[in-house]
Amino acid sequence: MEPFSKEPVTLIEEVFPQDTNSYGTLFGGKLMEMMDKAAGIVASKFAHREFVTVSVDTMEFKSPARKGDLIEVVGKVVFTSTHSAACKVKAYAMSKADWSRKEICSGFFFMVAIDNQMRPIPIPQLIPETPEEEIEWQEASAIRQDLLARKKE
Repeated sequence: MEPFSKEPVTLIEEVFPQDTNSYGTLFGGKLMEMMDKAAGIVASKFAHREFVTVSVDTMEFKSPARKGDLIEVVGKVVFTSTHSAACKVKAYAMSKADWSRKEICSGFFFMVAIDNQMRPIPIPQLIPETPEEEIEWQEASAIRQDLLARKKE
């Protein structure tokens, strides 16, 4: 079974006043919601399956986004196992004043494909084809192994 699409998914949303805290910066939970949405969509696009989030790891908030900024979220599948896909998601803030763009957050979202009974189902497998893809594969694989080891404890 071949992947249906290995293309990344990009979502863009504006930061509105209701999305910000008392400092006028984007709530971290709102950003995580956007990133989780991108992960779910890119995993579904990759495998033509429904997915649920099972884990989020190495989430790194690097810089705040402010009211009025545009948030660009880019997700791509970087690792697969029999039933799951690891999606690397990066978020960028873009200022509409000068259209500058900076990375504000990144993380790995581990998604499991499910059927209509909420049972895990097989997915197509990703085969890394470039040195960059191999590095991302190894990084996600190591995170997954750590998650599985902690789960056994």
